[in-house]
Amino acid sequence: MTGRTAKIASLCECGSAAVRQVNQFIDHGELWWDAEFSCNGCGAHLCEHAGRGTAPDEVREALLAAHGPATLRLPHPVPSLLPALKVLREVSAVSLSQARELVEKLSHDGVAGTLPEMEFLKTRLQLRGVPVDIDR
Repeated sequence: MTGRTAKIASLCECGSAAVRQVNQFIDHGELWWDAEFSCNGCGAHLCEHAGRGTAPDEVREALLAAHGPATLRLPHPVPSLLPALKVLREVSAVSLSQARELVEKLSHDGVAGTLPEMEFLKTRLQLRGVPVDIDR
């Protein structure tokens, strides 16, 4: 399982300093995220949310700040970009023109995101025969 965690300082309703822990991971071939809240002052602890798919911006930003981005790229030109277009449309739910832009980025500077996101895309692309590498 590939995963990343970040902790965000927060304030509890009781007025004490608290911690919000956000996680993003791959489990059984799917991308997941969750957020947990805990306060040492009053003992509150709860799972705020968990879900499959792309994490909300605040979760992604915290993970990127804590660990930096990972970049997915094609190591060399491929004979057909059609399999990559299909994967990006399936996984990212983007339009055909947006998928083309992402494939163009993959071919040059790469696509950046959290490590779990890039590992998830890498696995999906490789299943379709698209060779990709991740720079961390």
